[in-house]
This record gives sequence, C-alpha cells and structure tokens, in this order.
Amino acid sequence: MSIKIGRGLFKYDFIDQHAILGLPVDAEIKQVRQRYIMIARVLHPDSCKAETEAEKKQATQMLSKIVNPAYEKLSQDRHRIEYGVTLKHLGQRLAGEASQLSLHTEEAKQLIKAGANLDLLYKNSIQKLASEQYKEVIVEKILESIANISELNMVYLLRKESKGESLRTPAPRPVAPISATPQAPATPEPVARVSLADPYIRRGEEYLVKNNFAQAIQEFREGLQMDQTSSTCHGLLGLAFLQQNQPTMAKVHINRALQLNPQEPSALKAKALLDRSTGKTTSPGKSAPPGKKPPEKKPGWNPFGKK
Repeated sequence: MSIKIGRGLFKYDFIDQHAILGLPVDAEIKQVRQRYIMIARVLHPDSCKAETEAEKKQATQMLSKIVNPAYEKLSQDRHRIEYGVTLKHLGQRLAGEASQLSLHTEEAKQLIKAGANLDLLYKNSIQKLASEQYKEVIVEKILESIANISELNMVYLLRKESKGESLRTPAPRPVAPISATPQAPATPEPVARVSLADPYIRRGEEYLVKNNFAQAIQEFREGLQMDQTSSTCHGLLGLAFLQQNQPTMAKVHINRALQLNPQEPSALKAKALLDRSTGKTTSPGKSAPPGKKPPEKKPGWNPFGKK
C-alpha cells in the first residue's frame, strides 16, 4: 500500500507524516504518541471493527505500511529532527510561492485569510478533521482526509513563515548516560504479526545494545501496555531486568513469554542466563556440580548473542 496524494504538502514530493496521524505540524511528542495509540487501536486486527475480511486486511495494511512509519518518523529523535528541518525549509519555499497556491477545502481557504486567530483556527480545524479521519476503514476516505489535513498544514506553514515565525526544530529527548563499552548492532528477531508493541520493542532493543537498561525497561513496559500478548516484549523485558539484577521480575516476564510462545528466542536466552546465574543447568531438575560457581557476567554483554 502506498500513498498517492496530490494536495497539500504531498504536492512538494514530501510525505506529510503529521497529516497521516491527523496532527498539527507543531505537535509535541506526547501528542504524537497519544494519537498513534488511538489510531492503532482502530486499525489493529485484534480490535478493528471492520465488518468484512477485506476491510480488516486494508486496516492492517494501513497500520503497518502508513501509520507505523509515520509514528516512527515523528517519535524517534533522529528522524524527528531531520523531518523538522525539512519542514522548515518547505515553509520557506511555500512563502515564496504563496500567489501560486490552489486550495480545495473551505477550512484551508479560511485559514489563509485568518488574522490574530491563526493558531486557534488551525488547531480547531485539524482537530475537527482528525476526529473523522479513521472512523471508517475505507482507504479512499482516509486518504481524502489526509489530503485535507495536509492542505491545512501547508497553509499554516506558509502563514507562519510569512510572519517570520518559522517552526522550531525539535530538540532531542534527554536520555540517561550510556555505557562507553562498544557493542555490535542488535539483530532484532522478526515479528510475525502486526503488534502495537513493535515500535517500543525496536526502541528498547536499541537501548539494550547501549547498556541503557533502565530506558529499555521503560520502553518494553510501555509496549506491554499496548500489547500484553507480545512474547518478544516479555522476553526482552526479562533480559533487561536480568541486567538490572532483578531476577524475580525477570523470571515473571520470561515465564510469561514462554507461555505465549515456547520458542521465543529472547525468552530462551534469558532463561538460560537466569539458570546459570542461579547455579542451575539449562535442563530442568538438574543442579550445578558441587563447588562450581555460576559463571560471572562479563562486561559488555550483548543480549542478542554477539560479542
């Protein structure tokens, strides 16, 4: 599934990720996450209220091919900053081409003429369109809504740039200091189905590789709020808790992961590590040889098995 829209910011060979999520171009990261959660619940195959299998399939494709990539762009620091810079340059271009703009929606025509109420009118118009955006799983209607919102985003960028009020480039979110120990890149385990936890899993894996276990735990916990049945998320959370010397919590999530999927790779690795740390062998019912200490964890341990 691909986006074919010829209006708004899409006219400038630019994918308007804000319009896809039904957001204003100055939306904060918290707004991005809240809006994504709402849309994902509507489109996810486990909660989609589409009446036919064809509509459910379209909803799943819309989520995985269009909505998820938009959320990735607007939620990850590196992508978000690059995207913000591009938006700023696009606003400058629009200001120079204002006389050539052709507007289709009444909302955009009102916004181009707005005075001191520009910001309020813009936000209210976006909110109104977004409230209807994903109500029905009909691709044509959703794309039309995205185009209408993108037209509003285009006009708002133009007006702000014309007033000398360019959008701020998003600042990166602060994170805790990370270990300087060099690590090999992680090789994420493939996820067989679309899950609301997927973006959190990817970010959590990145933090695991950097030994930023506290932040990894936070991402995996938020992922489980989205999808309690993700064996991968439970297994990786177990790994993260092991690294934080919390074996009890680790065991809870390792066991849950294996209940959901007995072959979950992250949970099997975590279980082997937990067994060794407690003096057990990987075979149930056998204890470690007398006098033999459990192997110590080496610095720079990589949860994905690479040194």
